Amino acid sequence: MSHFTNAELEYLGGGERRLARLATVGTDGMPHVAPVGFAHDPDADTIDIGGHHLERTKKYRDVRRDGRVAVVIDDVLPPWRPRGIEVRGRADAVGEPEPRIRIHPERIISWGIESDEIGRHHARDVTA
Repeated sequence: MSHFTNAELEYLGGGERRLARLATVGTDGMPHVAPVGFAHDPDADTIDIGGHHLERTKKYRDVRRDGRVAVVIDDVLPPWRPRGIEVRGRADAVGEPEPRIRIHPERIISWGIESDEIGRHHARDVTA
């Protein structure tokens, strides 16, 4: 069973959302945020981040060293209906078969997905 609700899974699987923003922790303790591509892995129930030469990036090195991450996947429907999902958790820097960052959810916060009411959030802690 997934940590994500059915509505969140539908949102994550929607083909129109291609970009997310990944936050990692640098060696100096400062946050680093970068736009990334993503996919939900239904078998592992993780958010996977890929990209060209990912293993050469700061975000990959940050994850390999620290493992704390947050990712936001969002959009806005007209005229003004923001919606999205934030996933906080631990991540692994996976090298094979191709480099990727695999995020294991510990906290999920969504808005505009479970309810059309602006400002209403659906937040919960989950066990990985």
